[in-house]
Amino acid sequence: MSKRMLEIDKKIDKNKLYDLKEAIELLKEVKKTKFDETVEVHINLGIDPKQSTQIVRGALVLPHGIGKQVRICVLAKGEKLKEAQQSGAEYYGSEELIEKISKGWLEFDVLIATPDMMKDLTKLGKILGPKGLMPNPKTGTVTNDIIKTVQEVKKGRVEFRNDDYGILHCRVGRISFDTEKLIENIKAFVETVLKLKPSQSKGEYIKRMYVSTSMGPGIRINVANLIKKK
Repeated sequence: MSKRMLEIDKKIDKNKLYDLKEAIELLKEVKKTKFDETVEVHINLGIDPKQSTQIVRGALVLPHGIGKQVRICVLAKGEKLKEAQQSGAEYYGSEELIEKISKGWLEFDVLIATPDMMKDLTKLGKILGPKGLMPNPKTGTVTNDIIKTVQEVKKGRVEFRNDDYGILHCRVGRISFDTEKLIENIKAFVETVLKLKPSQSKGEYIKRMYVSTSMGPGIRINVANLIKKK
């Protein structure tokens, strides 16, 4: 373990359940990197990730955004392509852009597509799927309302989906954000996750929750207190 990590390890009690405010202030205190790290939330859910009916997937616009410029690519044609040109998206096109992506071009963070483009886009599943870039109606990235969707993404719209172990991972801002803004972003995320609880999921839904920075340690949160204070 590096000297930096040893110093951090002394300050964080791994057996303690931290209040959210206390955890964020501790992350700010132990930060040693020179760049503005991303703050992340990780939630271990009481679901069976092997069951399609228990997948937890969604999106929300964080109250204070994520503090990062997001590059958006829109796939559309006809009148919707004209709308894409006016939306503020960095890239837009139709078949020619699908061809470009098929050759390995992935210089975007979010891909939005109109429903009529999905038939041609499915052939790129092996390229887009592993990177979490495939548009999906459940997260609002398959839509005819291009301008509204692009604006939401620019404002701080984030998508999330549990992994194979039933864990959710979500970016909720930057460590330079005011503590209260990070708390509001995290609470908005947790509230959205609670609303998405599958009816088939029994017992404890949010089993464990951690906050961390992209280069820092995870700090376990007292979930019971957080939900109580919503």
